[in-house]
Amino acid sequence: MLIQIILITTLGSVVSLFGGFLLLLRKNWNMAFSLLLTSFAAGVLLATAFLDLFPESMEHLKEVGGGDVFVPALVGIVCFFLLERTLLWFHHHHGSHGIKPTVWMITLGDGVHNFIDGVAIAATFILNPSIGVMTALAVAAHEIPQEIADFSVLLSRGLSKQKAIIFNVASALTALVGAIGMYLFSEILEMHLGFITAFAAGMFVYIALSDLIPELHHSENKKETIPQIAAFLVGIMLVFLLKTIIGEAAHGV
Repeated sequence: MLIQIILITTLGSVVSLFGGFLLLLRKNWNMAFSLLLTSFAAGVLLATAFLDLFPESMEHLKEVGGGDVFVPALVGIVCFFLLERTLLWFHHHHGSHGIKPTVWMITLGDGVHNFIDGVAIAATFILNPSIGVMTALAVAAHEIPQEIADFSVLLSRGLSKQKAIIFNVASALTALVGAIGMYLFSEILEMHLGFITAFAAGMFVYIALSDLIPELHHSENKKETIPQIAAFLVGIMLVFLLKTIIGEAAHGV
């Protein structure tokens, strides 16, 4: 199972870094293309939280003797709010607010974020491999527009393209640290996997509603509204379809 967890966590990190590489290749895609990805990511995150993570965590909590799924979800939301305020995470929407983050702030914020993503992927995979795959998909979806923003800010701080890639790869590797750590302590945390999954669901809801969707409201180009709505709905439908396909395949085995 460890190899599978490493593979899907690595895949999620590689896919997310693809967003930064897009910026390096096509700088003119930065704004419009990033907003489409943001819309898509918001749909994927919300659908994954409500269609996959919350139901799975509730089922697990019933098996281990019960528990309130909404408490760890609330804790996840509060923790991410506090982390964002104290570690000064600079997501894609902050660039237009006149804030000038330093390179170490971006790397530290991304490193912590990716570490928690890795824990979430491993925890949900241990609980249910198909849900783990969906979690990795959601992580990759919301990391792509963030990586575009991070590459943009790092380049604006004077870093070369090569150094910007190194910094982002380094922060992405913390996801593997989180995933492997979660696996190593899985026996100790086994009874709490439902709570961790609900925490991850709260995290996804917070990112979608606090970071991603507000960024779409800042867009002044009304022509982009319909494509953004379409991308948002496509993200939801993709999760629904994948959930259906994976569920049918699991029942067929």
